[in-house]
Amino acid sequence: MSVIITGFETHDVRFPTSLTGDGTDAMNTDCDYSSAYVTLFTSSDLVGHGMTFTIGRGNDIVCSAIKEVAARLKGKEVEELFSSMGKTWDYLCADPQLRWIGPEKGVIHIALGAVNNALWDMFARSRKKPLWKLVVDFTPEELVNATAFRYITDAITKEEALALLKEKAASKVGRESHVREVGYPAYVTSAGWLGYSDEKVARLTKEAVAAGFNHFKMKVGASRDSDLKRGKIIRSIIDDPQWLPAGHKPRDPNGPDLVGKNAGPTGSVLMIDANQVWDVPEAIEYVKSLEEIKPWFIEEPTAPDDILGHAAIRKALKPYRIGVATGEHAHNRILFKQLFQAEAIDVCQIDSCRLAGVSEVLSVLLMAAKFGVPVCPHAGGVGLCEYVIHLSLIDYISISGSMERNVLEFVDHLHEHFINPCSINGNGRYNVPSSPNEGYSIEMHKKSIERFEWPHGSYWVNEHAAEKAKCLSEH
Repeated sequence: MSVIITGFETHDVRFPTSLTGDGTDAMNTDCDYSSAYVTLFTSSDLVGHGMTFTIGRGNDIVCSAIKEVAARLKGKEVEELFSSMGKTWDYLCADPQLRWIGPEKGVIHIALGAVNNALWDMFARSRKKPLWKLVVDFTPEELVNATAFRYITDAITKEEALALLKEKAASKVGRESHVREVGYPAYVTSAGWLGYSDEKVARLTKEAVAAGFNHFKMKVGASRDSDLKRGKIIRSIIDDPQWLPAGHKPRDPNGPDLVGKNAGPTGSVLMIDANQVWDVPEAIEYVKSLEEIKPWFIEEPTAPDDILGHAAIRKALKPYRIGVATGEHAHNRILFKQLFQAEAIDVCQIDSCRLAGVSEVLSVLLMAAKFGVPVCPHAGGVGLCEYVIHLSLIDYISISGSMERNVLEFVDHLHEHFINPCSINGNGRYNVPSSPNEGYSIEMHKKSIERFEWPHGSYWVNEHAAEKAKCLSEH
């Protein structure tokens, strides 16, 4: 008997991270990490969960858009949808009236991301595999068939993608075995939020070094003097061998995984992130003035849509050995295509929710592999770490064949709300998701939804006012 999609439900889930300064940066000073969450139901017990990420107000608008996109799936037979996820993605994009309010950008596009991710979650659950394993087990032809190719064939054709995937296919098994054993490289942002005191920055940096991390990111852009001060605090800790975990020796700063990253004497790397606050000339001069703290790259130095601006910044900073990274707010594959074609970035940072789900992510991973740009996904938000480990595993095992220079962001917030939370091993690397029933790892505990749903969840009704008053009194 065929299985039909029968309906869906959405939830506006918000967490009060603004009370503790988590997630704060030069542009986003008041962040309540939030999930616009959707569950797809079928005529069987098969379900699919998905979400997209916001930082608070407007989450309800995204939930409204999710309802409009998800309605296109009602009555559809799931195996037909699964048979060509690339065509299914095109179908979800194709409502002309909904497309008009994008097209393929903004609220309607991130809503599509939540729905597409939920459908991929359902696909993986139906095959009793975590999402990454579902895709890694695809033939090259099946992976191409699952990818969104419209508007990017001037950068990579289906035939080129197929050839690239076939070249990597023979060695997939070895890479899968290796990453299961050692984990996927991670970097930590949790110590680098702008809203933290110097003491908290130092404490969290020491904790991160002790946990095995050797790549660290800090937010910049509000105050040059403060940025230099915090950068020196972080550098003084990550460059000092005394803080390394027992049994860990300093790494070679000029080793193949670190060369060109401005690594310090222990092999530790510092990255900086401006979250779009500068015009192009300002970005160049500001980042030059931070040369002393030896950043590997500046992330989001200017408007995320400014391809030529990023290219100009990259060219100007190259003599200072500082690279350029962006992609957290790159709203579709076409923007990434142009960033690659213009040689505007050293590091590609996909976002699992800003792009419209796995099918569009696959198109960017394929282009990045062709252009030789490492992919280091953004994961600074609720649920994003759970998502992106799957995407990085797909990239390493099936597409790029490399993780030596890659690092995947890790933020130690809110994982307890997920049934299958991500985890980090003692060497600062993501463990590989292994449960056959976890799909895309994004299913949230019902009690978390009930407590934090806006505006009637028990936390917002009964606890928030008192907690906010307490935080204000302490500051």
